[in-house]
Amino acid sequence: MAVHECVQLVPIFQELATDQLDTIESIVRHHHYQTGETIFNADDPLDQLMIVSAGQVKVYQLAANGREQLLYLLQSGDIDGEAALFENQRRTSFGEALVPTDICSIRREDFQELMQKYPSISINVLNVFGKRLTKLERQTTSTATESVEARLANYLTETAASLKTDTFKLPLKKKDLATFLGTTPETISRKLTRFEQQGLITQKAGKTIQINDADQLLLAE
Repeated sequence: MAVHECVQLVPIFQELATDQLDTIESIVRHHHYQTGETIFNADDPLDQLMIVSAGQVKVYQLAANGREQLLYLLQSGDIDGEAALFENQRRTSFGEALVPTDICSIRREDFQELMQKYPSISINVLNVFGKRLTKLERQTTSTATESVEARLANYLTETAASLKTDTFKLPLKKKDLATFLGTTPETISRKLTRFEQQGLITQKAGKTIQINDADQLLLAE
């Protein structure tokens, strides 16, 4: 991984001087997870900020009957565990790598020292929290207003960008993808078939998708 590459993915560290980035990079821990590997479990200590530098992470809870309930996905550049920066908590969900995934982490104690040393980081943290709330509101709105085609096209292109390839196996099962996009597995299958008929994608064996024209895919209706 290039110097500062992981740190610069996170908005709270943007606009810092090179020497400040060097200091932050010195306390960052790097981890690699294979497909299907557990990144964290429910009741694990929530004591570090997690940065997804590459890959895709499924965050879910287990219902009383043992079935998974998908909460959200983390893609390249996303952060998780912000609450860990300020108080002792424990996780209430599970995290699993859907594809080979690189994670950077910073411990609470180290981050709090950073905020004392660089006050501008504290301001950035507040700004990022505000933007994340806005993003969540937009996601809720998009589920209600955007077409299934648009949501599916965005997911496919974001996954391709995260994996840095136009040909990939769908990381999520169709039922989980349907839950994530607010639709049904049958609708997902129909929309994928329509994209293929339009020449935007090619469906291959083993849930493999090839994106033929990402720009036009994002314009699909």
